[in-house]
Amino acid sequence: MLDHLIAGAALVDGTGEPGRLADVGIRGGRIALIAEPGTVTEDTRTREDATGLVLAPGFVDPHTHYDAQLFWDPYATPSMNHGVTTVAGGNCGFTLAPLNPARPEDADYTRRMMSKVEGMSLKALEEGVSWGWSSFGEYLSALDGRIAVNAGFMVGHCALRRHVMGPDAVGGQPTPAQLDAMLALLHDAMDAGAWGLSTTQSSTHSDGDGKPVASRHARPAELLALSRAVGEHEGTQLEAIVAGCLDQFGDEEIDLLVEMSAAAGRPLNWNVLTIDAAVPERVPRQLVPSERARKAGGRIVALTMPILTPMNMSLGTFCALNLIPGWGEILALPVAERIAKLRDPAVRAEMLRRAGSKEAGIFRRLANFGRYVIGDTYSPENAGLSGRVVGDIAAERGLDPFHCLVEICANDQLRTVLWPMPTDNDPATWALRRETWEHEDVLLGGSDAGAHLDRMCGAPYTTRFLGDCLRGRKLVPLERAVKMLTDDPARLFGLRERGRVEAGWHADLVLFDPARIEAGPATLVHDLPGDSPRLDSKALGIVSVRVNGVETIRDDRVTGAVPGTVLRSGRDTRTVSTK
Repeated sequence: MLDHLIAGAALVDGTGEPGRLADVGIRGGRIALIAEPGTVTEDTRTREDATGLVLAPGFVDPHTHYDAQLFWDPYATPSMNHGVTTVAGGNCGFTLAPLNPARPEDADYTRRMMSKVEGMSLKALEEGVSWGWSSFGEYLSALDGRIAVNAGFMVGHCALRRHVMGPDAVGGQPTPAQLDAMLALLHDAMDAGAWGLSTTQSSTHSDGDGKPVASRHARPAELLALSRAVGEHEGTQLEAIVAGCLDQFGDEEIDLLVEMSAAAGRPLNWNVLTIDAAVPERVPRQLVPSERARKAGGRIVALTMPILTPMNMSLGTFCALNLIPGWGEILALPVAERIAKLRDPAVRAEMLRRAGSKEAGIFRRLANFGRYVIGDTYSPENAGLSGRVVGDIAAERGLDPFHCLVEICANDQLRTVLWPMPTDNDPATWALRRETWEHEDVLLGGSDAGAHLDRMCGAPYTTRFLGDCLRGRKLVPLERAVKMLTDDPARLFGLRERGRVEAGWHADLVLFDPARIEAGPATLVHDLPGDSPRLDSKALGIVSVRVNGVETIRDDRVTGAVPGTVLRSGRDTRTVSTK
């Protein structure tokens, strides 16, 4: 007997092949059969008529930072609402484990680091996570049996360094014995199911004390030793972030990425590839590591987003503006001092100069303040400004846009919410995106769905992309779009029997209405532990999501079921060849 039958759906199976009408039966958490409509004779406990709907594999999000959120939100919202059934965590060198049991204070350090570097609510981290583990295996076990999505995790380089070196991890170099201890910890984590190693050397990554995070101090020899260790385990990966990920790689960065992948004999992914026709030289430069890696026996994959991610800014709290060179020091001042500095014409002129300089890299995109839209305001002086464009207000007041923006924010004691309009929404850039997606080493992803929660909303990229493919720009056919969201990331990670609708495979499924699938606007909600805020987005047109055969979403509402699996390397992933 079947557990459930989905009858008469337009099946888009993840292979890229043309869709077809089919009945799909589920039994024991797997796809039991795929048949011509109306030909199934086996009894079934439940069934649904899916006429007019599309049935696809569950989407796989390769970069989420859901390491903490899954403890207070086992449904990984809003990602699961938008059809995501498998998430990859432990990204960018940051994980909640291992923790050294001899130093209980390391948990507080980790919480403060995650709050600063990944924009996670400190209150939520303190109140919503148990922190009752030391080893990486214990962390994974703490999630077993209590999550609704499938989730796999890299082990973060920063945690390895902190566990072994303590405070010396920031600024110090390991002794031979300490490096051996780090390698032993990494092996132990992968034995327990870690997907591999993630690390960062990005200049934007600082800890809760404002210092460069631990892995930024690692030298190539350390990174290569860890990479070789990854290559000794089945079904593992590398992820690495360097400063050049934000704009264009330097020669030494390319050498390092290629050597790491080749040393491990494993794929290495990085994020995020920003595509902009105004900077045509960026994409070719960012794909040089991929070309060189293939010649060296490695593979390097760039993650890129297929949508323009809703993102807000503020002069009052930490956001991407703080990462512009020279801005962080000013925006870290007490509010009164900050306002005084921002009102100084000489200070503003220098800030604008730094924001437009080559050293600002991708953050140059944030410096067109005339294209910001005013969001929520908090003072009588700003009444009526919400939803208006700063450039228009500045013209009315006879001010330059940045000066105008500063005065608006100062009226609110810097609490004003700012929404930058994208600078890369032109036809030429979308055409370049479509061309770049065809590259064999470019993969959709980089949502940061569990990070920067009150600043950006990348989780809905799946539904927004599909809606755009069906009813918007139509850059790629539906079958290709579904493959890009399912089988392509599943194959990169070597997921066993996931990523396609195929008989015998796990029943991770999304049923959606092609006429309605889309993501709603990003809105601020206060539903995290400690009443902390985050941006959320409704999933439109998603009828049902199933994880391992069990329905977890029906009409954008969670069912309460938690059928997800903690995906462990080797058991749930196979080695992906780089040859």
